[in-house]
Amino acid sequence: MSFSYVEDFAPGTGTLPPRARYAASDADRLSLNGEWRFRLSPTADSEDESFAVPGHGAEDWARITVPGHWVLQGENGAYGLPAYTNHLYPFPVDPPRVPTENPTGDHLHTFDLPESWPQDGDAVLRFDGVESCARVWLNGVLLGDFKGSRLPHEFAAGHLLKPAGNVLAVRVHQWSSGSYLEDQDQWWLPGIFRDVTLLHRPPGAIGDFFVHASYDHTAGTGTLRVDSDVAGRVTVPELGIDVATGESVTVSVAPWTAETPRLYDGVLAAPGERVPLRVGFRTVAVEDGLIKVNGRAVLLRGVNRHEWHARTGRTLDPETMCEDVTLMKRHNINAVRASHYPPHPDFLDLCDEHGLWVIDECDLETHGFVEQDWRDNPVDDDRWTPALLDRAARMVERDKNHPSVIIWSLGNEAGTGRGLTAMAEQIRVRDPDRPIHYEGDPSCRDTDLYSRMYATQEEVERIGRGLDGGTDKRRGLPFILCEYAHAMGNGPGGLADYQRLFEAYPRNQGGFVWEWIDHGLRHETYGYAYGGDYGEELHDGNFVCDGLLFPDRTPSPGLAEFKAVIAPVRIGPPAEGHDSVRISNLYDFRDLSHLAFEWSYLVDGETTAGGPLPVPALSPGTSADVPLPPRPAPGTAAGEQIWTVRALEDGHEVASGQVTAVARGPLPPVHGARPRRDTSRITLGPATFDARTGGLLTIGGIELRSGPRLDVWRAPTDNDNGADWQPRLQYGPHWRKLGLHRMHHRPDAVEVTDEALTVRTRVAPAARDLGLATVHRWTSDGDRLRLTVHVTPEGDWQVPLPRLGVRLGLPGSAHAVRWYGGGPGEAYPDSRAASRLARRDSDVDALQTPYVRPQENGARADVRWAEIGGLRVEGEPEFWFSARRWTSEQLDAARHLSDLVPGDTVWVHLDHGLTGVGSQACGPGPLPQDLLRAEPAQFSFTFREL
Repeated sequence: MSFSYVEDFAPGTGTLPPRARYAASDADRLSLNGEWRFRLSPTADSEDESFAVPGHGAEDWARITVPGHWVLQGENGAYGLPAYTNHLYPFPVDPPRVPTENPTGDHLHTFDLPESWPQDGDAVLRFDGVESCARVWLNGVLLGDFKGSRLPHEFAAGHLLKPAGNVLAVRVHQWSSGSYLEDQDQWWLPGIFRDVTLLHRPPGAIGDFFVHASYDHTAGTGTLRVDSDVAGRVTVPELGIDVATGESVTVSVAPWTAETPRLYDGVLAAPGERVPLRVGFRTVAVEDGLIKVNGRAVLLRGVNRHEWHARTGRTLDPETMCEDVTLMKRHNINAVRASHYPPHPDFLDLCDEHGLWVIDECDLETHGFVEQDWRDNPVDDDRWTPALLDRAARMVERDKNHPSVIIWSLGNEAGTGRGLTAMAEQIRVRDPDRPIHYEGDPSCRDTDLYSRMYATQEEVERIGRGLDGGTDKRRGLPFILCEYAHAMGNGPGGLADYQRLFEAYPRNQGGFVWEWIDHGLRHETYGYAYGGDYGEELHDGNFVCDGLLFPDRTPSPGLAEFKAVIAPVRIGPPAEGHDSVRISNLYDFRDLSHLAFEWSYLVDGETTAGGPLPVPALSPGTSADVPLPPRPAPGTAAGEQIWTVRALEDGHEVASGQVTAVARGPLPPVHGARPRRDTSRITLGPATFDARTGGLLTIGGIELRSGPRLDVWRAPTDNDNGADWQPRLQYGPHWRKLGLHRMHHRPDAVEVTDEALTVRTRVAPAARDLGLATVHRWTSDGDRLRLTVHVTPEGDWQVPLPRLGVRLGLPGSAHAVRWYGGGPGEAYPDSRAASRLARRDSDVDALQTPYVRPQENGARADVRWAEIGGLRVEGEPEFWFSARRWTSEQLDAARHLSDLVPGDTVWVHLDHGLTGVGSQACGPGPLPQDLLRAEPAQFSFTFREL
C-alpha cells in the first residue's frame, strides 16, 4: 500500500483529459450526491485500502452528506474542526511533504443504475471538487487519483458498472502536495464538496467542443464556429444557422455584454448526443491600451467572490448561487473575479444569463512562501510545472464556452516564476481570444493587463496619468485593481474617490472590491465564528470576515455604498441654472430607455408631492439637464426643500440623487430664561443640573442616566486597527496608545450668569500632556434648552480624533427613534454616497449594524433633528447621530455579537465630526479630507421634551 501519490509533484493519475463542461444533454446522467458512509482516520496510512472492496463491512460507519465538508458535519468536532489562515501554511513548509497528522476521510457510496440506463456506450465518473487529494475505486478497481481541489476530474467508468450494487469508494486526504498550491486566504475545509455525477457516453457522444462566437461591431455581425472532437452539426434556429462543426458562419446578431446579455439557443448534434448551446456573440481585445469588448472600452465595477455559505462552507446549492447573482445585479455590480479558483460551473451559467463580466482564476496560490522570501516557490520549480499546466488546462477547457468569461487569470499571490510563463503560453495557444491576468508580477511579462492590489488613490491617479514608471510594455497596458477597498467590518471608505479616478482616466478600467461575503461560520455560541474560534494553532482572526455581505447574505452598509458609488446613472445638480437635474448615462453599451424616472419633493424631510419624470434615452457616456416640474406649494411652515430623483428598472432602484431647492435656515435663538442656583442644584428652563459638576440631570420629566459629556472615543473598526505589516500609521492602535479610550473629565468651573450656565472642563488621557479644553454653555427660553460646545485642543495632537461630540445616557425604556437626516443606513465621512435625506422611523436595535466582530457602527449622517426617549434634539450645524444599548467601551471589548448584553441605559451620541473609515485592514486609510483633525470647534444642540 503506497501513499506516494499524496506527496508527489504529479497532478494525478488515471483521469481523462479535461474538456468542456455542459449543464445538460440528451445523454443519461445520474447524480451520486446524497448520503454516503464515512470513516475518518488521523493519518493517511491509518487504514488499508480494503474498504474499497465490495462487501467491506461499513455498517457502523458514520453518514455524511456529499457534497459537503466533513469538518462541518460532525457533532462537537467529531470529524475535526475548521481552520483559517490568511497566508500561513498550517503545517511545516517542506514541499512537497505534508504532516504525518493528515486527516483522511474514507467515503463509500452504493448505487444502482436506473432501469432506463442504456446498455451500450461508456460512462464517465465526474468529480467537480474535492479538497485536497482523492483516490477513487469503483467496484474494487482503482481508477486513479487527483489533486486540484476546485477543478473537475473525470474517470472512464463504463467497463466497471453493473446494474445494481455498484460501490464507489473515495479516499480524501486533507493535506497533499497540492495544498502548497492552494493557500488562498480561506478556511481549510476538506471533503467532497462539489457534485459527483455519473455520465453515460453513448456511441458517437460528444467529448470536447469549443464555441467560437465573435462579434464585429463595425458590421453588426457575429461569426460562429463550433469545433468538436466528434463531427456533427450546429443549429441556431433563431438565426437560421445550420452548419457542420468546424465550419464558420456569419450572420446579423445582437451582441452579448454584461449590460445586455443576449444569448441564442442552439444545439450541437453528434451521432450519439445532442448538447444544448447558449451562444453569446462578443469579442474581447486589448487595443489602444484598453480592454475592449465589442469595440468599446469597459469599466469594471466588480467584486471578488469566494464561494461561501455560513453552514455548508464552499458547498453551494443553485439557489444560493442565483441569490448571489441577483444581489450583484441589483447592486449595480457588473463584474466578478473568481477568487481564487474557478467557481462552481453553475455560477458561470448564471453569469452568462444575467450578465456579468468574469475574470476566471486558476486554482493557484502559494502565498505562504512569502515568509521565506519565495524560496522553493512551486511556480519557479520545474518539478511543479506539470501540475500548474494541468490546473490551467482544467480551468480553460471547462469554462471556455462561457461568453461571460472575458479574462483568464493565472492565479493569485504566487510570486513569479517560469511555471507561470508556461501556463500563460499554454493558455494563449489554446485560446488566443481572451486576455491573461496575473497581479503578482510587476513586469507584466506574462500578462495583457497591469493589475494591482490596494494601491492608494494617489497611486491610481499616477497610473491613470501614465506616470507610474515600469517597463515599456507595462506602461502601454490597461490598468485594473484586482483587489481594492477591503470590506472588513465597518467600511470600505473611499470608494467614491476611487470611482472618480476610474472615470477620469481611461487607462483605469475599474476594479474588484475585496470581497463579496464574510466567511463567518454559523456557531451556536458566537453567532458566527472566525479564525481562532476553533482553537487553531495558527489563525488570522476575523480577517476572513471582509465581505460586502454578512455571512447570512444580508447586504452590509458597504454594499449599499458600493451600489450608490458605481451606479450606471448619475443624478445631481444641473450644470447651470436651477429647477432641473443633471442626468448622466455611465453605461458602456446601453441607453436609458429601459429605466423609468420619478421625482418627489420633500419639505423638511416629508414627501409632499411626486410623479414620473420624462428623461431622454441618453446614449452611453452622455449627459443632459432635465427640467423638473414646477415646485409644489410648500405649505405654511415651509423649511428646507429638496428634490429627490430616482431611476428604476422594473420597480427596482438603480440610482437616486437629491438637489436642494431651498436650503435649511438657521435655528431660532434660545435664550431669555435665567438660571437659578441652590445648594445642590441649578435650574435652567426645563432642566436641572448638578451644582458641583454642572452635569445635566433632567429635562422636564426625563431623568438622564448620564448628562452630555464630551466624547472622542469609538470602538476601533477593523480598518481603524489596520494591519501591522503596513508602513502607514494605523490610527486605532495609536488612539489606544494615547489613551483616548480612557479620557478623564475634570470640571474646572461652573459659572452661573443672568443669561447662561457655563461649565468649563478639561478632557485628557492619563500619562499625556495633551487635552481638550471644553466649554459647555447652556441657555434656555423656558421650554427649550440649548447646549453650545466650544472645544480647544491643548498640546501636540499628531493624530486625528475618532469622533468629537457629546454622549448622554437615557433610560433603557428609550426604544423608538425618529430623525430627519441621512439614511436609511449608516454613513461615515468617506462612506456616505448611499445616504439620502428624509424623515425616518426606526428603533435603537435596528440602528445597529451586526458586524461579525463588534466595532463602531450605526452613525446616521447630516441629521437635522432626532427624537428618542421623549427627547427631541436639533443640531446646528447638522450632526452625526447614533444610539445603542451599550457603551463604546463595551462595544470595544466585545469579540462576538454574543458578547454584547443590553444594559439599562441607551447611550446616545451627538457628534459634530467623525474620522472616516478607509480600508486600512488591507489598504489605504482615510484620505486627508476625511480625517477629523484636533482643531478648535464649536457646535450646538437644542433639547426639548416631547
